[in-house]
Amino acid sequence: MSNDRPARASSSFHFVAGLGTGIISASLLQPVDLLKTRVQQAHSTSLLHTFRDITRGPNSLRQLWRGTLPSVIRTGFGSALYFSTLNALRQHVSRSNLLASTGVVSVSRHGARSPSSSSLPQLSNLANLTTGAIARASAGLIMMPATVIKVRYESSLYSYQSLVGAGTAIFKQEGIKGFFAGFGATAIRDAPYAGVYVLFYEQSKRHLSRVKDATAGGDALLKDVRSGSALSINFVSGVLAAGLATAITNPFDAVKTRLQLMPGKYTNMVQASRQMVREEGFRSLLDGLALRAGRKALSSALAWTVYEELVRRAETKWAETEGAL
Repeated sequence: MSNDRPARASSSFHFVAGLGTGIISASLLQPVDLLKTRVQQAHSTSLLHTFRDITRGPNSLRQLWRGTLPSVIRTGFGSALYFSTLNALRQHVSRSNLLASTGVVSVSRHGARSPSSSSLPQLSNLANLTTGAIARASAGLIMMPATVIKVRYESSLYSYQSLVGAGTAIFKQEGIKGFFAGFGATAIRDAPYAGVYVLFYEQSKRHLSRVKDATAGGDALLKDVRSGSALSINFVSGVLAAGLATAITNPFDAVKTRLQLMPGKYTNMVQASRQMVREEGFRSLLDGLALRAGRKALSSALAWTVYEELVRRAETKWAETEGAL
């Protein structure tokens, strides 16, 4: 067997791994997403007031998970598309002789890696930023109809009883364009978020691995980093990267929510942002920041940690199987 390149998981495996991590994170964190949507739909409503208003009614626990099905569909398949697309892009970049000659690829072509908890090809900062942004924007466009239904399900402005009913109502009232309401703000939010996230996530993993290296020892670390400590390094890196990326992109998230909930009042991203600032001040662009930062930190860290661990274990098992042949 050739030693030029480690065994790599197939695209279908990355799709399934992304689907599983997306479903888990969406199911666990749906109450946080619902609260964020309710806070953003009305700037004057505080988090505590929103929470009390939801829990005061009948079936309060169930109400906190309202919209879970569209959220699971959107996040599950969105994560599957994102991770599989991101993997394909990173693999293409890592195997490009032209890009390698320009320094885009920061990993030896012969498997000599610096100690790292990453199970993915190690690329330059620009490559991490670009591949993350492209993968997220592509997945976001495909999953946009599910995103619109999810947000409206979570809002108190609509009373949809089923996914089919929601889709039918949107199509009758707004046509096909209703399923893509707020896509501009979503793309401007998601592409930079994903790009910045992947950039800082990979940087954080490298720095934390070097810290481990300085306190352990080269060979011992390389083995340790690929097993138990990889989980903690990846999780901490995910939390840090998500917090920073969320703070940078939250204004676009606030505008996106208004566009999707009130298309009659807000017609486009520029008009919506201007009207929000004029009527409610600049703080309206930061609505839901704490909730979104908390949810993103947990969901991104959980998704990436589980995803990378699944990939690492699968590739280790396949490499051992191939080596035994």
